[in-house]
Amino acid sequence: MKLAQLRDLIAVVEHGSLRAAARHLGAAQPLMTRSIRALEQELGAPLFERGARGMALTPAGQAFYRRVHAVVRDLERARDEVRQAQGDGGGTVVAGLSIMPHVGMLPQALPVFRQRYPAVRLQLIEGLFPALETPLREGQIDFYLGASPQKPPGSGLTVQTLFSNQRAVVARRAHPMASATSLRDLAQLDWATPSIDYRAEDDLAALFASHGLPAPRIVLQAGSALSLTVALACSDLLAMLPRQWSDFALAGEALRVIAVREVLPAPDIVLIRRPDLPLTPAAEHLVDLMLRHAPAPLTP
Repeated sequence: MKLAQLRDLIAVVEHGSLRAAARHLGAAQPLMTRSIRALEQELGAPLFERGARGMALTPAGQAFYRRVHAVVRDLERARDEVRQAQGDGGGTVVAGLSIMPHVGMLPQALPVFRQRYPAVRLQLIEGLFPALETPLREGQIDFYLGASPQKPPGSGLTVQTLFSNQRAVVARRAHPMASATSLRDLAQLDWATPSIDYRAEDDLAALFASHGLPAPRIVLQAGSALSLTVALACSDLLAMLPRQWSDFALAGEALRVIAVREVLPAPDIVLIRRPDLPLTPAAEHLVDLMLRHAPAPLTP
């Protein structure tokens, strides 16, 4: 079994057919066909079901692919680590970030990182931990930095709590309730949540209940910070976002924080990673830069 065969397998899965995989790798299609067939013969099981619309993994192929993808990613990470340690800044860093690190830490860290590792390809994935846990475990993501999950992850991952955080009420700049001073004044309005999963609506209801208020009316759920920003800027919806949003220059032109007197706690910000998979120098540097630009501790 050769590394080239494993890469051929991954290319076929990701691109859906031998022709597309061969085009992506710059290889001849007959060579790709022989590579996959040799792999199937060695394993003694078909890995793909061939059809008119392309190739789909068999159950055996799915199990093998999960292992192969992790192995190849680990080898690529090892190669990047050696190259970066020798001063060659190539390779890839994949970081999973929730909204808070995107707006409160990345803007300061990214320019410094780019200066140190200009040749590194940086892939940023916006999301919460439950959506990113599987690729993190499989080595497709180097680390997760963001809101703490409601349930701690199982074995095989380490969680480092970085700091506590708070939320703020965010609305468009000309919102008719922009001068409100209490969450009670806003309870009967329409709200949006920054996530479509993981009990975001229940979380907001619990926060209102802690102040003796009924659950707010959720009329929009956004799967990304961009979707939420557009929704808030173009309507009278309100949202509860990390307090660092008030310092995010790009959103500040369209949005504002409504300064209510209630304390609005937010999930802790954590760093989650695989302890058995050392970060490459570039990934370690990015984490260090993000932590350097963490918000100042909250005052009592």
